[in-house]
Amino acid sequence: MTPLTYMRGLGAALALTTAATAAMAAELNVYSSRHYDSDDVLYDAFTEQTGITVNRIEGKADELMARMEAEGDNSPADVFITVDAGRIVRAKEKGLLQPIDSDVVTAAIPAFLRDPDNQWFGVSQRVMMIYYAKDRVETPPSTYEALADDAWKGKLCVRSSKNIYVQSLLASIIEVQGEEAAREWVAGVRANMARDPEGGDTDQLRGIVSGECDVAIGNHYYFLRGFDEDVEGLTSGIDNIGWVWPNQNDRGAHTNLTAAGMTKSSPNPESARAFLEFLTSEFAQSHFANQNNEYPAVPGVALDEDTARLGFFIPDSTTGTDSYGRNAAKAQAIFNEVGWP
Repeated sequence: MTPLTYMRGLGAALALTTAATAAMAAELNVYSSRHYDSDDVLYDAFTEQTGITVNRIEGKADELMARMEAEGDNSPADVFITVDAGRIVRAKEKGLLQPIDSDVVTAAIPAFLRDPDNQWFGVSQRVMMIYYAKDRVETPPSTYEALADDAWKGKLCVRSSKNIYVQSLLASIIEVQGEEAAREWVAGVRANMARDPEGGDTDQLRGIVSGECDVAIGNHYYFLRGFDEDVEGLTSGIDNIGWVWPNQNDRGAHTNLTAAGMTKSSPNPESARAFLEFLTSEFAQSHFANQNNEYPAVPGVALDEDTARLGFFIPDSTTGTDSYGRNAAKAQAIFNEVGWP
């Protein structure tokens, strides 16, 4: 995105100012598990648009939920933001959220990226991709299911079952195929591991570069960071890593979300609603795509050159992202039964 385009987007966002926003409370309290300095631009733009001061408390999602539970009805939190759908579903189950009464959000965000009861919605997407070594893999797996095939025995790098992204992927498989098929898939993937799970998404990609594994799975934006900056153990060998958008001939690629919702105890609900609507604006959506290589949640938002290098994909729009939380306990039980560390 060019500076001119960026400023035009900001101008469009600022043009949303109305008499209603001017009359709102002058404060908004956000509890967020996002920790990107680049998001300061978002908060500053919202404040400039509305005059509402944004106070942020950042931490791990589970810690922030525990804090809200302890604070009870006196919690100052207005908006809760997580970096995965599974945990925002947990917040809903804990009774920490309330419905977002907004036609703006409903019109902007596709149904599969929203809570059925409108208590939260995705503001950006992270896609679970399949990666492979170009010089060692002639025909890479094209589906998540294929990762369990015997052809990949001793060749696969994946994260620990304690990771929320892996849990959400299995939760989606449970939703689509049922528990027994999901259990068989976990057993197959476990048998194909090149090593016990270790590290984060970037470490799975490093495993391909080092030759420790031939195939790996991980969120797309960790891969893109290897082009944008010098990532140790990845950038030097990134040209030998190929990628696959999984399941393009059936349900589509699994996406996880940065998700946001209004807290049940919000002392500034009108400000919270205005901020949540702001997150669906073209300016905010472009920010997620261009500053952190995430995919927008609102269809039709243009991508910058870096994010667009992977091309476009068909997302899994039939398996509701709310299933990630609903099936989380089942997923963890299957991981434990099979012995996926």
